[in-house]
Amino acid sequence: MTPADLSPCVVRAVRRAVADGELGVGTVVPERVVVERTRPGGVGEYATPAALAVARSAGRPPRDVAGVLARRLGAEPGIERVEVTGPGFLNFVLPAPAAPALVAQAIVLDIAIRDVRGGAAFLPDDADDPAAPAAPDDPEDAGTAAGPRERVVRRCVQRLVRAQGGSEQDVPADLPVAPLARRDADAARRYGADAACWAMLAVPARETPAFSDVLLHQGEASEFFRVRYAYSRSRALLRNAGQLGFHPEAGEVDDAPTLLRLLADHPLVLEAAAHHRAPERLVRHLVELADALLDFHHRVLPQGDEKPSAAHRARLALAEAAGTVLAGGLALLGTDAPERL
Repeated sequence: MTPADLSPCVVRAVRRAVADGELGVGTVVPERVVVERTRPGGVGEYATPAALAVARSAGRPPRDVAGVLARRLGAEPGIERVEVTGPGFLNFVLPAPAAPALVAQAIVLDIAIRDVRGGAAFLPDDADDPAAPAAPDDPEDAGTAAGPRERVVRRCVQRLVRAQGGSEQDVPADLPVAPLARRDADAARRYGADAACWAMLAVPARETPAFSDVLLHQGEASEFFRVRYAYSRSRALLRNAGQLGFHPEAGEVDDAPTLLRLLADHPLVLEAAAHHRAPERLVRHLVELADALLDFHHRVLPQGDEKPSAAHRARLALAEAAGTVLAGGLALLGTDAPERL
């Protein structure tokens, strides 16, 4: 079981508990629940407040509902442990993620994002395309709630919601967005539309974004650069491997635990970003994923006289999957992912 499987698994547990009479017939079964990685100091690896929401219609204390669900979920294959904490939070521990499953998951995510983006992983910003952010460079409406940042945030949230199977109508009309400071009205002209868009989405919508020349740096000081560079490195690895005569092949990888964990968490991050209307969650995750890939990429190709092996092919498949996820994340933010930097 992957973290992405937990949400439908919890929904099934609620449905079966109602069918078996453990929860009342008036209990509302949610269509989906939000599962997120446990915050530092919490219990387990992943958590959901689903029992608190279900308890309202069940007419039972949340901890009672959580206990019913925990017993059922604890018997599910692929879940090592379920604990109830606080007023009724469900906390999960899963086995270590398998690299082949995460490579397959990355392919599925890429297909979904291509559908959201209209058939291509990356599309140029186009005012005629409602799924692409307008270039955030109109000084006439800078400093107003309806200004360029509101458009960038709204269109990013719309793409996130659509990637989760929703529609633009699910995004509230009064999405609260702090406008740009007047001094940043020309941010897109100064830093480029992609970098300005990144800065607008990197902080919560209610906060005013900060712009600096770091956005222009082609070095590790710039998070925007690191994410795009990590993607370009994944493409370079594929090109170099092709020159050496071998190709990616999904297999187990035992020397990239952080990269594996972040790939496993990616569907949850997308779901939480859409649910909370919070693109900055995706931005933070892409930075972590890029840094993990950059720490790992030097181990992918054979060194010196070393011959390509199954381990190299598996590492290459993992690097390709991480690059695919980075590219999809950048597409959801509305920015480009260059193959060469």
